[in-house]
Amino acid sequence: MNDVEKDLLNALVELENAVKAMPTANPKPNLLPIFSRIEELTKQLPRGTDHNLLHYLHKKSYEKARLHLQGRDVENQAGNCGHV
Repeated sequence: MNDVEKDLLNALVELENAVKAMPTANPKPNLLPIFSRIEELTKQLPRGTDHNLLHYLHKKSYEKARLHLQGRDVENQAGNCGHV
């Protein structure tokens, strides 16, 4: 895993934790900076990045991207696009 992918995984975990905290958080966390960070990191991924990871990120399937980066891609369910 390269440095951009590590940073991306950290941002995806941060997003997951923020979303899980939403029901009880007061005030609610602002997710926009996390989404912006994920978008910026996605643009920094090098040529040759795994096509599944790119697909998940471009489709905003952030949970699938996180699982992929964690080596847990087998847990991903097929999406509406017919792609896992």
